[in-house]
Amino acid sequence: MAQRVQSAQEFLQDSFVPLVAALCSEEAEKVTRKNNLGFCELIKPFCRLTSEVHMRDPNNQLHIIKNLKIAVNNIITQPPQQGAIRKLLNDVVTVSQPAEGLVANVITAGDYDLNISDRSVKASVPWYSSWKDTLMGLNTSTFYSATTPWFEAYRESFLQSMPSSDHEFLNHYVACMLVVSSSEPEPVEQFLKLSQEQHQIQHSNEYSYPKWFIPNTLKYYVLLHDVSLGEEQRADSIYEEMKQRYGTQGCYLLKINSRGSNRGTDEQIPDPWSQYLQKNTIQTQEPYEDGPYTVISNKNSDHFIPLDGLGNDSKDGLSNNFKSHPLQLDHTSDSSCFDGTDYVKPNSSMHESKKLNTWTPHGTCLTLTDHDRIRQFIQEFTFRGLLPHIEKTIRQLNDQLISRKGLSRSLFSATKKWFSGSKVPEKSVNELKSTSGLLYPPEAPELQIRKMADLCFLVQHYELAYNCYHTAKKDFLNDQAMLYAAGALEMAAVSAFLQPGAPRPYPAHYMDTAIQTYRDICKNMMLAERCVLLSAEVLKSQSKYSEAAALLIRLTSEDSDLRSALLLEQAAHCFINMKSPMVRKFAFHMILAGHRYSKAGQKKHALRCYCQAMQVYKGKGWSLAEDHINFTIGRQSFTLRQLDNAVSAFRHILINDSKQSAAQQGAFLREYLYVYRNVSQLSPDGPLPQLPLPYINSSATRVFFGHDRRPSEGEKQAATHISLDQEYESEFSYQWKELEEQAVAAANKGTALSNFQPTQYCLNKYSDNSRFPLGVVEEPITVEVAFRNPLKVPLLLTDLSLLWKFQPKDYNSKNNGETKEVETSGKDMIGAEVISEFLMNSEETKMARLKLFPHQTGELHILGVVYNLGTIQSTSVLDGVDPSVVLQTGKFISNGMSVRGRQDLEIQGPRLNSTKEEKTSIKYGPDRRLDPIITEEMPLLEVFFINFPTGLLCGEIRKTYVEFMNVGKCPLTGVKVVSKRPEFFTFGGSSAILTPLSPSASEHCSAYKTVVKHSTSLYSLTSSADSSDFGVGTGCQPEVIDVPLPDSVLLPGASVQLPMWLRGPDEEGVHEINFLFYYESIRKHSKMCHRVLRHTAVICTSRSLTVRATVYRSNALEDEKGDGDNMLVFVDVENINTSEAGVKEFHIVQVSSNSKNWKLQESINLSEDKDIKLANREKGKLCLKAVRCKHSVENYTFADIVFGSEQIISSTSPCADFFFRSLYSDLKRTRSQQSVHTSQGAAKPSPDNAVRLIQKCSEVDLNIIVLWKAYVVEDNKQLILEGQHHVVLHTVGKEAFSFPQKQGFKKILGNSDWEDLEQESSEIGLFNFFRPENTSAPARPSLEQFSNLIKTSLHYPETYNHPFHQKSLCIVPVTLLLSNCSQADVDVIIDLRHKTTSPETLEIHGSFTWLGQTQYKLQLKSQEVSSLQLKACFVHTGVYNLGTPRVFAKLSDQVTLFETSQQNSMPALIIIGNV
Repeated sequence: MAQRVQSAQEFLQDSFVPLVAALCSEEAEKVTRKNNLGFCELIKPFCRLTSEVHMRDPNNQLHIIKNLKIAVNNIITQPPQQGAIRKLLNDVVTVSQPAEGLVANVITAGDYDLNISDRSVKASVPWYSSWKDTLMGLNTSTFYSATTPWFEAYRESFLQSMPSSDHEFLNHYVACMLVVSSSEPEPVEQFLKLSQEQHQIQHSNEYSYPKWFIPNTLKYYVLLHDVSLGEEQRADSIYEEMKQRYGTQGCYLLKINSRGSNRGTDEQIPDPWSQYLQKNTIQTQEPYEDGPYTVISNKNSDHFIPLDGLGNDSKDGLSNNFKSHPLQLDHTSDSSCFDGTDYVKPNSSMHESKKLNTWTPHGTCLTLTDHDRIRQFIQEFTFRGLLPHIEKTIRQLNDQLISRKGLSRSLFSATKKWFSGSKVPEKSVNELKSTSGLLYPPEAPELQIRKMADLCFLVQHYELAYNCYHTAKKDFLNDQAMLYAAGALEMAAVSAFLQPGAPRPYPAHYMDTAIQTYRDICKNMMLAERCVLLSAEVLKSQSKYSEAAALLIRLTSEDSDLRSALLLEQAAHCFINMKSPMVRKFAFHMILAGHRYSKAGQKKHALRCYCQAMQVYKGKGWSLAEDHINFTIGRQSFTLRQLDNAVSAFRHILINDSKQSAAQQGAFLREYLYVYRNVSQLSPDGPLPQLPLPYINSSATRVFFGHDRRPSEGEKQAATHISLDQEYESEFSYQWKELEEQAVAAANKGTALSNFQPTQYCLNKYSDNSRFPLGVVEEPITVEVAFRNPLKVPLLLTDLSLLWKFQPKDYNSKNNGETKEVETSGKDMIGAEVISEFLMNSEETKMARLKLFPHQTGELHILGVVYNLGTIQSTSVLDGVDPSVVLQTGKFISNGMSVRGRQDLEIQGPRLNSTKEEKTSIKYGPDRRLDPIITEEMPLLEVFFINFPTGLLCGEIRKTYVEFMNVGKCPLTGVKVVSKRPEFFTFGGSSAILTPLSPSASEHCSAYKTVVKHSTSLYSLTSSADSSDFGVGTGCQPEVIDVPLPDSVLLPGASVQLPMWLRGPDEEGVHEINFLFYYESIRKHSKMCHRVLRHTAVICTSRSLTVRATVYRSNALEDEKGDGDNMLVFVDVENINTSEAGVKEFHIVQVSSNSKNWKLQESINLSEDKDIKLANREKGKLCLKAVRCKHSVENYTFADIVFGSEQIISSTSPCADFFFRSLYSDLKRTRSQQSVHTSQGAAKPSPDNAVRLIQKCSEVDLNIIVLWKAYVVEDNKQLILEGQHHVVLHTVGKEAFSFPQKQGFKKILGNSDWEDLEQESSEIGLFNFFRPENTSAPARPSLEQFSNLIKTSLHYPETYNHPFHQKSLCIVPVTLLLSNCSQADVDVIIDLRHKTTSPETLEIHGSFTWLGQTQYKLQLKSQEVSSLQLKACFVHTGVYNLGTPRVFAKLSDQVTLFETSQQNSMPALIIIGNV
């Protein structure tokens, strides 16, 4: 509908115009019918005068009328029924929708840009994110008023359809046109007939409708001439006759149809009728002859409504049937019932017209000249006929009133008197009696005043009209005729507003009183509504939007949903147009309007209102309001078959974190599923749309390559490897990467690869996903998808599977060939696992693991998941069974409502932050965890541990078996195992016997290689071994161990069992020890070079023994056998086991030494009991003699001192293995500590050669292995456990321990009981041992090191008897042996003088002296032994200590002299007796 922007003054003027009736003969109708128009329709576009009109008021003052409009209507003798009016107004609103493609009306209010009347719902629904883009061309500081054509059409139709009433005359007919065709045989007689007909209608009691203004109605005679038929002379002659009969002022000759209907339509003639014919009004009725109804098509919609038309049957000799109104409803249909859709049910003629659906042209026989003739006709009628008639009538009424009232000459002076006197106080409406039923006779003076006021109002004489209304109002109020008074008040207010120059303010209280009277007293809602429509327009024009909104809201009621909806919507627009826009009030009232529209059956308008309100509510956290609006939008869209919008609205409810109750959420979900199913049924073959539920946390998606871990079978425990059940820890991930890098470097002959990338079996958000992961043909790919159900109702997903795309490629052939895409098909390429039922309870986060089985090589892209979304009947647990159990049985009670759809897995990669450009912008790298490359077949190793212990004693040796199995389809080779704890296990050295007993026999036989000992002496048995045999040679990595497979190859399906020895770590506690098995395929692959298998062993160790050892140089320069240099080794063994372990006692069965230079020779044990048993908390001491090996060789010499009956050959597996491995780890630990010290302090100056020679004298390379057995009682059975402890002796006189030491810590690697141990035995002296080195000390030997430079020994008789009575001096010969322990020449000075500083020395040495020289100087060559003959002189009997000589030594090429202290050696005691 074309809308012309009207001011409030123009609207009010056009709302009340002079009404002119029209009576046409049948022939005249035929003439106009050639243009597809009735007579009233023909002249309708020309009924507004284009020029000013002058008339005189009763005071003979000239009055100018501008822009006057008249209304010409057919005579209808039946008032329209209320149901018909309601249906008409409903239809008018229905067909008036926002036009497609128009620029949206936008109001900028505060922070909101509100799109008000865009037909495209997309621009305002919440899921349309870019609706603001339509506003870019608008100035945000300007207010744009929204046009609402449906309201304006409703308002226009409402005002025109108001039935005429007796209390006012505004819609009474002022004149009547009688139209006759010139082609009729007797036109004058026809005029006479029509005149009688009009007279009968007006004055006969038979017709009460329509109403006429005055009894003497102006009759205007119109002769219609069809120019295309010729006969102009006849028409002119008839017209002349008419002028003589009716006068020139009362008739007119109108010539039309200048163009024949058979001529071509090349000439484009404007069609001014279309805009009027789209308005379906009651007053513009035409009697059609070509059918009861004519239907026209609205260009903007598919709605068809009947225009008013009349039947052509006759009654009482009248040519038209005036008895029934054309909009009268059939009695068979309910006037208030609509079918709930956006169109009114059409009748048969509408169906026929809809089939044609052709637009009918109007005015095809008219030329522009004819248009001008019609315009001239209206002007002539108004100037010469209508206005003189009205002017005359006003004068007559004025004269009648003056004569009846007996007042002065003019009404003006009368009104001045009335108004100047004292005013009667107006009574309030509530005080007045309900006398709305009071009726005045037609000739009552009060009605004459009202009639005069209405006539003045119609011809824009507003001042006179106001005065008359004001006078009438007083009379009516005095008579308590409330209906009449309300009408006078209403029009007085309008007249006051329309007065030019605004002499008085708009009396809004008049309107308020009128509205209240109409509504509450007269019970006439139509008149009250008219008041509201008029007053609201006036208030809006004065920018009184708040008052206008209150007025509009006041008239909303339950009796008319359509009226309430329209008024609420207008009130909402008032709120948004205020100086400070009230946006939330706008939205709230739009919601109310949408609700009332919905109740009125106006689904499209309801949808539009909710969408506009949604613009305000969305994103403000008002989730319940959003849910309500979206739910309504979804329902209305579904009713209008806008299924996509319905799905989007319901989707929006579900994807927000809803605060609704569970029942409400269930209702929302069922609605969504129902709507969605309807959508999918429309396009069953279309692409699967996206489902909103459940939520998917894409970044938490994990991808696992490979088979699931096998469960343990009895004593067989499968390697833990890696699984989706394990949590990711970056520290462990880095450890595994280090282990794999070591294995790869070892396989690559010791060189690390620069482009090394670790094997990744499980990809998650923490892993490096920048590369394409590798999968293997026929090995499953498991994708773990994190679903979250945000609702409080359970969701049931059925037929859940992955959605993928695959490009086959042959990586072996040089040319990859064509790559074709196959999406979700081709089971021969990719097999997909389908989860039949997946239940998610309310607000549950649950992981779904979906598998794919690739059967070909190529590129796989995992796109998302596809499933059926549904619900179950009850939210409670079914039949008291846990839901997880139900999930396995698959017996859900679905409510039958499910839809199929998909969700994509889109993972955002990590943010790039390396370059300057990336830091200043936001860029994300790729995440390719869902795009694996499928490579050709690879071997697959599985490792099983047989009888693997979970608990060990510290140092305990346990024999177990490992089974290697190749479950792949091609042979594997190059198996290596790498671990950070190589001292924990061994597969045996190269000399080990690879034909072990069965695993079950390990309980009854020793883990060691033993031989029966024949001799009973405690002398040692020696053997030798090379460290390289045990993987600890130079240039190799002990962490990487080759698994000794037979033939080094494991064929597909084959398995082999190998023995493995374990040794409990020396630290008490729980240990996680990581093994990484590395293996390769026989065939070299382009994509995958090797594979790995992980295993984490968890061992709990409990305390067993602690071993401490110290080595001292023996005083004897040579032993009895003359073996040369020798040392004493003191070994302390303590049982620190706790009683919980069930160990009864420990037996020390053997002590072995390992060194390149030294070996244990014998045990100097004074106890006769050879078996050393240690009960709980007992300590045993051993003294062992060590001698230097005769020949220093590269091999290590093992010497075994056996205390039991069987010798354990310590130079074989596993004893030597564990010794060498612990030696290596100890060395590695020492190096790491030194590197820490070096990095923390200043670097030490490197010692010179001489100092190094001195230091070497105090160094000893001797390692002690203590082998033991423990007797354990378990389940009433006695078990024998074996084990070994290692002590590494580096320095003479320095105590060494069997457990690793950390500097400055009492708690040693998790051993919490060392504090107790320190209190029990103060000899350990941890803190003395851990004294930090002074890194800034000069590089010079310590006194302790100098004391080991020269070894001294005194040879003398232990007892010497002398006859003191014969000779008072006793002289005893003493030999001092000096041995140079270093590799350099040494200058030695022997001073025999006693020190006199110490009283102790005086006490002991006071009575003996050395004879001869007091000082000797000599030089000792490397390793030279020299003797010095001395004499000691005694004067008394007694026991003397001869160890008083002081020995000073220096290297020959050094200057500084140092004393070699002999305090550490044993005292040289001599007994002097008398004979």
